[in-house]
Amino acid sequence: MAQVLEFKLPDLGEGLTEAEIVRWLVEVGDVVTVDQPVVEVETAKAMVEVPCPYGGVVTARFGEEGTELPVGAPLITVAVGAPVPAGETEASETKGSGNVLVGYGTSEAPARRRRVRPGQPVSAAVNGRSTTPEAVEGPVPVISPLVRRLARENGLDLRELAGSGPDGLILRADVEYALRAAAAQGRATAPPEPRKAPAPAQTAPGATGIRVPLKGIRGAVADKLSRSRREIPDATCWVDADATELMRARTAMNAAGGSKISLLALLARICTAALARFPELNSQVDTEAREVVQLDHVHLGFAAQTERGLVVPVVRDAHARDAELLTAEFARLTEAARAGTLTPGELTGGTFTLNNYGVFGVDGSTPIINHPEAAMLGVGRIVPKPWVHEGELAVRQVVQLSLTFDHRVCDGGTAGGFLRYVADCVEQPAVLLRTL
Repeated sequence: MAQVLEFKLPDLGEGLTEAEIVRWLVEVGDVVTVDQPVVEVETAKAMVEVPCPYGGVVTARFGEEGTELPVGAPLITVAVGAPVPAGETEASETKGSGNVLVGYGTSEAPARRRRVRPGQPVSAAVNGRSTTPEAVEGPVPVISPLVRRLARENGLDLRELAGSGPDGLILRADVEYALRAAAAQGRATAPPEPRKAPAPAQTAPGATGIRVPLKGIRGAVADKLSRSRREIPDATCWVDADATELMRARTAMNAAGGSKISLLALLARICTAALARFPELNSQVDTEAREVVQLDHVHLGFAAQTERGLVVPVVRDAHARDAELLTAEFARLTEAARAGTLTPGELTGGTFTLNNYGVFGVDGSTPIINHPEAAMLGVGRIVPKPWVHEGELAVRQVVQLSLTFDHRVCDGGTAGGFLRYVADCVEQPAVLLRTL
């Protein structure tokens, strides 16, 4: 006899209390297996696929795409031990696994099984492989939201593709190849659905405009920055620095062969060295105990602008990484940020933030501290400017550095000493070598 079990939106960790349904991966009547992703949701931290801990037949779904649900709200109901409809794969897994997030400990998840649509036509080859799928309904093996959007905007049905990635994972290259093949064969793809204009907002009499809900990443950023302004008595100091020698040093390092070193990695290396000399700025304030807690590790956050908004991925134990390892980790986290696949653990726990707003073409800023951290270093654009060098006027590569700090953890002398050390390393990279 079948038992109907209700699967609720699980606790996604890191204080997240709600998530928005982006895309359902199953329909009512589909057979699901233990740990099979059933819905793609977007939280204030990242885009994640939520797997169901039960195997059986889906009997109900709760919430349409675009609906925001609180943690603990019902997602789906699954009939465990129900008779399997004719022509469909048997759902043999009937016990819950206890795993609720993809990539959070699922170690023995079974292969996905899906319905087979009779008479499915053969599609174009992808990377030399046939794209005729063995299973064409149910969840599609796609992780990246960017891949989904690329296919959606070009009217391509992902169920017609067989991915070239591990376990048939559909990659961006697969979608791009299929689109080129379709264009070469003269096949017209369906145009993307037009985006609906936002509903007119209810505004004050005589005013016009639209209302943009503060939710998701935008809402999380608003809450975090508002809390920072309420709780942290911050102050900012800044200095111009001649970055000519730092740029030359990077050029020489990259000309020597091996992995390329990013400028952000060099700045991060300077930051960790400066924090070792001024540990007050790598701390947190325990308001209940009225204590400043100086931390013995540097988890370095860095600001990354994505299509979904501003996120701050965190490089764990940045103080223990050299410039090459920092470059690789920055690249990995940046790519994950743009794809929307950062985990909550990769977006929290920072102890100090490096904000390179120079990429936006601006010289300076007064950053807002990323609560509960104690400081943030801002770096403007590096541009040729007139500069007095060795007693003569010259054109040098100049950058403005700004430090916003929590005045509870230190006074201006400490903050100024930190910033001056950073500037000295930028102007004379050999200073950094002497202190390592």
